Amino acid sequence: MTDLPQGRRSGHVDRAGVVIALALAALAAVLVWDSRQLSATTMYGMGPEVMPVVIAIGLGILAIGNLIDALRGRLPPRESADPKAVLLILAGLALLIAMIGLGGGFILATSALFVTTSAAFGRRAILADSAIALVMTTLIYLAFDRLLTLSLPTGPLERLL
Repeated sequence: MTDLPQGRRSGHVDRAGVVIALALAALAAVLVWDSRQLSATTMYGMGPEVMPVVIAIGLGILAIGNLIDALRGRLPPRESADPKAVLLILAGLALLIAMIGLGGGFILATSALFVTTSAAFGRRAILADSAIALVMTTLIYLAFDRLLTLSLPTGPLERLL
């Protein structure tokens, strides 16, 4: 007796799994290529190009594992996508990009993404999610700005801090 899902037989190639594996491998290759375009700014041998390569290695391992399981037909069945949830997340991403582009700043833009994503996952407490998002993104902004001295997009709320 096998533990394969119904309708799947061992040895059946999962074409979608192969495509996903190839996409992961292509993304890993792009990361490695792009990291090689960065100029080395440190004298110690490790610069900004190291982390994309580490991520690319992880993606490459995932691609190989996914390809092996896809060729063996051992990938789990995929769930159907909820179009409303996908559209809410895409709207949140578009809102994030628009708000940052129009000068809304990191706190408001990321809060909007948080609220739309939580709504996409079925949560309907918009006011509570907005409050949670504002507190979390303000703390994240302060950590990046004050502790790490890294600049994030500023807007009206960031100027008050």
